[in-house]
Amino acid sequence: MIRTLSILDRSRTREGHPAAQALRDTVELARAAERLGYSRFWVSEHHSVPGVAGSAPTVLAAAVAGATGRIRVGTGGVMLPHHQPLVVAEQFGVLESLFPGRIDMGLGRSVGFTGGIRRALGRDTADADRFEEQLAELLGWFDGSQRAHPEVHARPAEGLRIPAYVLATGEGAGIAARAGLPLVVGDLRTRDRVREIITAYRREFRPSPLGARPYVIASGTVAVAATAEAARRILVPEAWAVAHSRTRGSFPPLRPAEEVEALAMSPKERELYEGALAGHIHGTQEQVAAELAEVEELTGADELLVTTSTYDRTALLDSFGRLARLAGLAEGADPGPADPVGQSARSGY
Repeated sequence: MIRTLSILDRSRTREGHPAAQALRDTVELARAAERLGYSRFWVSEHHSVPGVAGSAPTVLAAAVAGATGRIRVGTGGVMLPHHQPLVVAEQFGVLESLFPGRIDMGLGRSVGFTGGIRRALGRDTADADRFEEQLAELLGWFDGSQRAHPEVHARPAEGLRIPAYVLATGEGAGIAARAGLPLVVGDLRTRDRVREIITAYRREFRPSPLGARPYVIASGTVAVAATAEAARRILVPEAWAVAHSRTRGSFPPLRPAEEVEALAMSPKERELYEGALAGHIHGTQEQVAAELAEVEELTGADELLVTTSTYDRTALLDSFGRLARLAGLAEGADPGPADPVGQSARSGY
């Protein structure tokens, strides 16, 4: 199975708990991930979503990095169309200056998912089409090669080497390949599609100063428990939130699994709910090990980025602990620089 494991946490809010608790939960989960030997811990960017507290990823990444000491910390990702590349470079420059050698810059091309959010951000759907141009400008602020704004410099970013990763949304995989950057791709429920994306990325990859060879991070939901049923119940709150969003247009805070299971659902809700439960990697350690071995064989991914969210924090932490033991991670060990920058022989850095 894939031995390099990382976590992406979206700071999901829970029914009956304030958004501030979700952010504190994220920081605590990062501490646990470090103890368990995970390689990196990323946070996400969402705007005006009632079920997600993580709206300012670089701010939250600073809190996570300050609360940990070894694990790599980053974003999965900053949505570059929402921001000026100079400001993103400055933010990551500050992070890297404060926490040298530990910061990852995961970047995506999505824009706000409703017209109202896009208007509030001063963006529209066409801005996603400028992602490749924005990415080139952003990287230029770090190496000093940007020429769009003469005599302007990103301080303290210029001269720093912060690994960049591209999320495979839309044309992201092709853009990552042309830029010679690592790719983050999911979700693992559509494994044939994931394999197609990875195959195209590897075929089109152009070696660059940022990477000598392709590097693939496969992302998806993984739940491990003592029984298959217990693992499935970890997935229940998120599955209901997805079904709710598709029938009511609002992505809600997570509810306890037992509440969801007691709900009377319409046929359409039941269909969406069961569909949202299907296909995720879950089960006992033996069952999950077998599935992850299949994922490794199918994708050849270098790393697994786990995106699991649930209401029951005890069950979630137990799941991450079981997964770490399954992969042979050494609890309390220094996870090291599990990225192309830290592995110069593999990346060209």
